[in-house]
Amino acid sequence: MAWFKRRNKGIQTPTQEKKDIPKGLWYKSPTGKVIDTDELQKNFYVSPEDDYHVRIGSNEYFTILFDGKFKELDRSLSSKDPLKFIDKKKYTDRLKEAKNKTKLNDAVRTAVGKSYGKDLVIACMDFSFIGGSMGSVVGEKIARAINYSINKKIPLLIISKSGGARMMEAAISLMQLAKTSAKLAQLAEAKVPYISLCTDPTTGGTTASFAMLGDVNISEPGALIGFAGPRVVKDTTGKDLPEGFQTAEFVLDHGFLDFISHRRDLKKKINLFIDLISNKPVR
Repeated sequence: MAWFKRRNKGIQTPTQEKKDIPKGLWYKSPTGKVIDTDELQKNFYVSPEDDYHVRIGSNEYFTILFDGKFKELDRSLSSKDPLKFIDKKKYTDRLKEAKNKTKLNDAVRTAVGKSYGKDLVIACMDFSFIGGSMGSVVGEKIARAINYSINKKIPLLIISKSGGARMMEAAISLMQLAKTSAKLAQLAEAKVPYISLCTDPTTGGTTASFAMLGDVNISEPGALIGFAGPRVVKDTTGKDLPEGFQTAEFVLDHGFLDFISHRRDLKKKINLFIDLISNKPVR
């Protein structure tokens, strides 16, 4: 009967697990908890019932960590296609689609601003742009952010969220591991603090380079952190993996992280660590 048929289907509230900023009126966490998206935003994109940290992008992290205004660095840098890579589609087409979908130029944004009134440079990766893969532009923008920190004597925070190296750039992508690591060595020589924040997921070449080279390495609860994926590790070793393998909590217990912080406490904790490293009075 027509009484029981929905004629107006204009309001849609699709929910998906493990995605970036949720769309629609409601968000459903992987454990089945439902929350209004406005409330989710007010709670730093963390589900209050199960403490699930929803994936967010650079714009949200900048809003959380900066006091307000910030200046984006090297915004116009964009990847080329030096290898003329073609798989199922041209690399240039993949880049164009990613730019149109995300309104980003590549998988990392860098910015400088105030955090609790103190200057801070942040390089934040965006998983929504080709899985946060690390190509030549990601390496170059992080290197330039490091140079900016060195020249201005401003602490650096890198927020990692990546599936690893970008296969469409092959060896050029792998070169970014050495490039960013060498730049961070220069940052250390200049005695400028560097905090590494590993978010979900931090894997592949990102983990093998700048993500694990912080003066302090921290993470959000439940984040996936590792080099190869669990299936690859299991197939390679031929052994069953421990429960919770590659979660932030597991990695912390085995000495690869210094701290796990709830997202609402990130700004305070990051500034605390910077003050301690800089030997400044803790506020």
